Amino acid sequence: MKTYLIFFCILVCISACKNGDEKNSNAQNYRQEMRNFVQSISSYAKTFDPNFIVIPQNGQELITKDGESNGLIDPAYLKAIDGIGREDLFYGYDYDDVATPTGETDYMVEYLNVAKANGKQILVADYCSTHSKMDDSYAKNQLKGYISFAANHRELDNIPDFPLTVINENNSVINNLSKVENFLYLINPTYYTNKTDFINAVTATNYDLIIMDCFFNNELYTTAEIDQLKNKANGGKRMVIAYMSIGEAETYRYYWQSNWSVGNPGWLAAENPDWAGNYKVKYWDKEWQNILFGNNNSYLKKILDSRFDGVYLDIIDAFEYFE
Repeated sequence: MKTYLIFFCILVCISACKNGDEKNSNAQNYRQEMRNFVQSISSYAKTFDPNFIVIPQNGQELITKDGESNGLIDPAYLKAIDGIGREDLFYGYDYDDVATPTGETDYMVEYLNVAKANGKQILVADYCSTHSKMDDSYAKNQLKGYISFAANHRELDNIPDFPLTVINENNSVINNLSKVENFLYLINPTYYTNKTDFINAVTATNYDLIIMDCFFNNELYTTAEIDQLKNKANGGKRMVIAYMSIGEAETYRYYWQSNWSVGNPGWLAAENPDWAGNYKVKYWDKEWQNILFGNNNSYLKKILDSRFDGVYLDIIDAFEYFE
């Protein structure tokens, strides 16, 4: 009986190890699927504009093949992107206006420094509203050589009135991501009555780069409007980047159909419990990808046609959900 029990335990252990290997294999596949997705988006966009900027937000583990900060660089992925965006690096990881735990910051910095050492610009959005914490965020990011924005609203729906002047304000003509010294992250135009109000508010600032939505209440910005937004108040020029979520579908987007629900279409997964109306997607599915890029009716083609300087890709870390 004892021999039988030992044999049984060995079988259980072998099965557990096998299942673990399968999970690791699947996890790696989910990450590679996201790399493939970003690379395809980049390749498509750069056929129209070789200088088009592609910046994935979060999911910094994708820069190495094994997902470890000391692992081998994934050259195809790094070639496809021009920078990396990271939220909550110093403030907002657990709660807004609360310092991110040191261990989490250190973990993220390891990857960001690898990307920076490989020529990628790092854009950080911290979420804090206390003035001293906003100052601290800017100081810590500047010390790391990162470009940062201290957002006092998690909803990214306003232009903060602090600090009184833009960090590293300048009147330069910004035509390359490497020249950017500050940025504004303003993707939710709720407080603006119309596009004109929004454009006037942005052009009254001196930010080097703005990350914004390509739609105002589902009305696409025109090329003339984007050209206008590229003007700083002090006479300089800025770059304008369009936000695009690729790991979640959003019910308020033009592509959303009223009969959609979880599992219909098959690539539509669970609703994000933290953001109502945002649904996880099986981002490797071609039907979902066709909505976003690869054809004249796609989301990305609309961005390109409006002459944005680039795209800011969100929910890159969707692979974590499926792992």
